[in-house]
Amino acid sequence: MIIRCATVEDAPAIASVQVLSWQSTYRGIVPDAMLDAMDAEAGAERWVRNLTSGRSVTHVVEGERGVCGFVSWGKVREPVREFDGELWALYLADEWHGKGVGRRMVDTAAQALLAAGYRSMIVWALAENPAVEFYKHLGAVPVTGKMVEIGGAKIPDLALGWKDLSGGLGG
Repeated sequence: MIIRCATVEDAPAIASVQVLSWQSTYRGIVPDAMLDAMDAEAGAERWVRNLTSGRSVTHVVEGERGVCGFVSWGKVREPVREFDGELWALYLADEWHGKGVGRRMVDTAAQALLAAGYRSMIVWALAENPAVEFYKHLGAVPVTGKMVEIGGAKIPDLALGWKDLSGGLGG
């Protein structure tokens, strides 16, 4: 398993991982109709735009069978207290959960943000997402919350943060 910088050629695999992750993680949290309508092909087109925009950095996790996860980060998209960096997205195929890969992905983002001059990092996660506990285990603390609309439903969203990346992640 390696973590490497994503290329435009990775867009279809990234979109596929994202769709499958949403469908397995968010079932029962967001409306099923929205999950069932997700389309990896349309997602791949969005990922081509994301990967060429320069607004964030994306790395993929590649296993023996190809891309099995990805992590994106960049400047915080919406001001949250003293936080300047943001973990924009982290998705990993179910079979890789619990093997330390997610932690390596978060650490990759944190170290890259630190190297780019950022000092802190937040991540937004739906409040009912099991990843909230994962981020807390890595030392993130709840910072703020808001309601977001997904598939016509209002869902609580939680920002968790690491105030000082220079000390590494907790956990």
